This record gives sequence, structure tokens and C-alpha cells, in this order.
Amino acid sequence: MSSLRLPPADTDLSAYTGWTRAHWEAVADHLLAAVVPYATDDFAQYRMPGRESRSGPVSDGLEGYARTFLLAAFRIAGAGGAVPPALLERYARGLVAGTDPAHPYAWPPLTDMSQPLVEAASIALALHETRPWLYDRLSPAEQERVVLWLAGFVGRRTPDNNWVLFRVVVEQFLAEVGGPYKLDEITGGLERIEEWYVGDGWYSDGAGKNFDYYAGWALHLYPLLWARMAGDDARLERYGERLRAFLGQYQHLFAADGGPVHQGRSLTYRFATVAPLWLGALTGSSPLPPGRTRRIASGVLRHFVERGVPDERGLLTLGWYDTFLPVTQSYSGPGSPYWASKAFLGLLLPPEHPVWTDAEAPAPIDLADQAVAMRPPGWLLHATREDGVVRLINHGSDRDRIQDPSGVPDPHYLKLAYTSHTGPDLGETLGIDGEVVVVAPDGAVSRRRRIEPLATQDRFAASAYRDDLPAGPVHVVTASVVDGAAEVRIHRVTAPAGHQVRDGGHAIAGEEPPTARSGELWASARRADGLVSVVRGLHGYTRAGVAAAAGANAFGRHSATPYVLADAHPGGTAVYVSLILLTGADEARPPEVRVDGDQVTLDLPSGDSATVRLTETPTCVRVNFAAAR
Repeated sequence: MSSLRLPPADTDLSAYTGWTRAHWEAVADHLLAAVVPYATDDFAQYRMPGRESRSGPVSDGLEGYARTFLLAAFRIAGAGGAVPPALLERYARGLVAGTDPAHPYAWPPLTDMSQPLVEAASIALALHETRPWLYDRLSPAEQERVVLWLAGFVGRRTPDNNWVLFRVVVEQFLAEVGGPYKLDEITGGLERIEEWYVGDGWYSDGAGKNFDYYAGWALHLYPLLWARMAGDDARLERYGERLRAFLGQYQHLFAADGGPVHQGRSLTYRFATVAPLWLGALTGSSPLPPGRTRRIASGVLRHFVERGVPDERGLLTLGWYDTFLPVTQSYSGPGSPYWASKAFLGLLLPPEHPVWTDAEAPAPIDLADQAVAMRPPGWLLHATREDGVVRLINHGSDRDRIQDPSGVPDPHYLKLAYTSHTGPDLGETLGIDGEVVVVAPDGAVSRRRRIEPLATQDRFAASAYRDDLPAGPVHVVTASVVDGAAEVRIHRVTAPAGHQVRDGGHAIAGEEPPTARSGELWASARRADGLVSVVRGLHGYTRAGVAAAAGANAFGRHSATPYVLADAHPGGTAVYVSLILLTGADEARPPEVRVDGDQVTLDLPSGDSATVRLTETPTCVRVNFAAAR
């Protein structure tokens, strides 16, 4: 842990986390102070150490300024300007210097499709929130330079995804201060996201099935903040209703210890995952009790702080807990992790707001086991109170319009399962965790590149994928049935004869190698803290094993993944059934399985029984739960 000093825990007000507003302010102040040594002349850029992004050091330096400015803005505005004058002075000087073309550390201009367009949005939001204490105190000439730099956004092209919203907030700020803007560009960006809204509060990040945290920290965040800036009550109500629906599901994505489910891109933003929770409270658009909002959000921030974030220098590095570059993207630079500043949106709420004064209320996982069907993204979530683990089964999100069909599939989207306590193995080849594949005799492996969602309902979800191997086509239909901590996977595999079928469990990772064990049809990997990943072959498989890796996992240096294998597919179509378990509690007993052609009947440990029928036709996927007699 870094030299971060926190106030004493208040377990009367915050029985679950002990954290209060003072803890949030302390972390914010620590983060802001820690970046000062990395500022360039006149604080125009912050060039933190770490791998450069594809955009280069000048853009990275702007990113360091813009994203920490957003954090500073929430801190300043939340305190009504009553912050140390040096904080205001640093960002005022940086603003004046960065927009001066003659300054040696001037900001790069805003050009088509460039990273500075992203940073302009953070600067515009920060200027809006701090206007009485910063922008309004600049000289007319300095204000004109700021407006001129931001106005470079007008007419620029952006990627057709969440980036269209950066234009919306930048041009809205320009409209506020009398700068140039185009109303049709603001409304055009807002209209564009309507095509990506898929219901129940969910947005895809652009065309396709791109479901991840961008739904919350971008596609909900910017439209609602824009409506708040613009005073557009009609859109505020529309976006607010969507956020209410979203948060009703989103609240389940966090473990009892605060760990977010590890899925999607830009995971190095870490606790930015809580931004939509605060946004709901800020805009009156949350279905959650105020005390629950703080319990979940504080749990997430505390989770990372207790695991060494920020680092010993007080910096947010490129990674998850420690520096771990495989979890990043090519656009990620040393300043990128400071999009985590969005987590501090709650500081805009005054100290007397119920989110800060109400006693913490339990999160759903604190009360009981949870099973939540998230139909738009095709996700099935199951969480268990006893061990606090959240597991997300993915039958819908694949970024299908973006994936390179010739490259390695993105492991942050295409796995069957993600959790709050594990991450996928990453590297030049795709890890075996969380996937069912057909393996040809020459080693060629089928890949789940485009997921065909089939069903998402209570405790059940299904999907299919197709691929071509040298010996012939492969078609895999998969159904997941959840029961407590357990997932039962049923695969209907159509593939050439003599190929292998492999199903991988969760990758367990830690600083020491997990303990691996295996039998004829089961395998497990156990971490030192007791978290265990288990796979059992229930039908169709012939053996089991554990695959080990080093330096491949964000959760620790050493990882291990249990799996089951069928050595020789008979050709044509066959059914395979496995039990997938990740738990910190007692292992579940295996269900009883009966297979009759395409129909599989499960007698589950809970006492329920489920009948699943899988056929070639997607509409013929069926499940029926009935209490066992």
C-alpha cells in the first residue's frame, strides 16, 4: 500500500465498509498530490511514468492533465471552492499554458479521430463544474484561448461509438461560454446513441454486441451530465429512466469485498466502475437506497486501496492491482488510468446529502444468493452470499463488429464466464479458461468469435457459435444452468470425428502457484486463501487436467485452470455436460444428469430439477425448472 493516510473507520455510519466522505476526499487528495512531480513546466501536461500509448508522449501528457483535472474538478466543486489555493492554481496555470500554441508543452490540436478529442471532454466537464473558481477568473484573452482550443472539436470526425458523446459535452460547454458550436452536432451525437440502446437500461458501445462497463461510465454518464449542463428536463427524464433500469441490474456486478466483475476493455480504469452509481444519486435517477449506493461504491474503492492501488508512489498504473500491461489496450498510456477520476463524481453531492449521511444499507449480495438474468447483453449472473463471489456467464457480448477475424479473439469479451475474483489468462494465445472448444488432431482450435444469443432467463442462458476447422465446420450450442455457486454447462457439439472437445473452468491466480489436483473426471485449482476452481465432467468427457501459466493473469503471477476433455468426438453431433464451480465456501455436490438424445435432465443440489433441450434450431432451446418432490 502507498503512503495514503485515511481517516479512522466509522463503523456506526458505514457498517459494511467503514468508509465515509472523508475517506473519498483523502484518496482524491492523495491522487492529486502524487502526480505533481510529473508535471511539465506550468503544469500544462502530466507525464507519468509507464508505457507510452500509440498516440505518443504529447497526447499522453495532455491525457494526464485532463483526467486528473476531472478529479480536481469534483474535489473543488464538491467543496464549494474551499480547497488549498495551490490546487486551483495548478490547473489554472496548466489550462493557460496548454492552450498557448507558443508554450513548449502546448496541447496538441483537436484533429479527426485523435485521442485529444477524448481529453477535451474531460476538460469541458471539469471547466463546467469549476467555472466560478477557475474559468470565470481567467482574463478575457486566456478564456479566448481556451475556447479556441476546444472549438477545434467542431466538425471533427470521431469513431462511431461512445466518442460521439465527447463532442456533445464539449460543444455544450462552448455554447455556455459563447463559443462556436453546432446544435446539430450536439443533437446528432445524442440521436446516434438511440440506435445503440437495446432496452432495460443497456447500451451497446456502438453497433454490434459491445457490452461492457462503457455502458455505465460513458453511455449513461455523458448524456445525463449533458442534460444537467443544458438544463434539458425532458432528456434528463428519459436518460434517468434508463439509468434506473440499468442500476437495478448493475448493482449486482460487485462482490461483497468490492471487487468488480473482471470483463470488458479499459479495465485499468478500475474504480471508474462506480461512476453510474453516483450518477444515479446526482441526477435523482437511482432505484437504490442512498446507503446502498455508498456501500457499493465505497466497497469498490476500498477494495483497490487494500490491494495496493494507488502504488507506493501514489500513482495509478497500467494494470488491475499491480502493473499488468496485458489488461490494457494500444490506446492506453500512463495517464489513461486516471479515467478512474469518474469514480469521484459523488463528491459533487453535498456532505449533507443522504448518500453521505444515511447509514450504509446492504448490497443484494449481503442479503442472499442472487441469480439475475440480464437479457439485452445476454448475461446471466449468479452470486453467493457465503463467499461473496459474483460470476457472470456470457451468452451475448462479443464485440462482433470490431473483432479481427484473423486474430486471436478478445479474451475480455468472448469467454463463457467472468467473475469478481478471477480474470482470464492473457497472452499471445487465448487461455483455456472459460471456453468450450473443438481441437483438431493438428492442434487447430475452434474459436467463439461471434456469439449467437439464444435465450436468457431465470437461472438459464444459451448461445451458439460456428467456426471452420481444416477437417470441416464446427457448431457448438451451449446452455448454462446455475444453482447457487455452480454452473452446469450443456454443450451440443457438431464436429468432425476424432476431434477433441475441451471445456475450461475459471483461472485461479495468485502470487504463489495454486494447488492443482485432478482425478479421472474432475480437476481443481486452489489459491492460498481458499478460493477454489473446480470442473467435473458429468457426461461425454473422458479425462481432466489442470493447465498452469505464469505472468498471464491480472490477479497474480501464477495461474491455473482446471478443464475436462473428450478425447475423440464420434463425428456428427454429441452432447457434453460439465459442472463449473468457483467458490470460497464448501464445494457443491454434483447434480444427477440424465441424457436422452438432445434432452438433458438435471437434479440439482438445491432440490430443483431442470430439463434442457438443445437442437440445431435456436428456437428449440428450452428449459424448465420444477421443485423436486
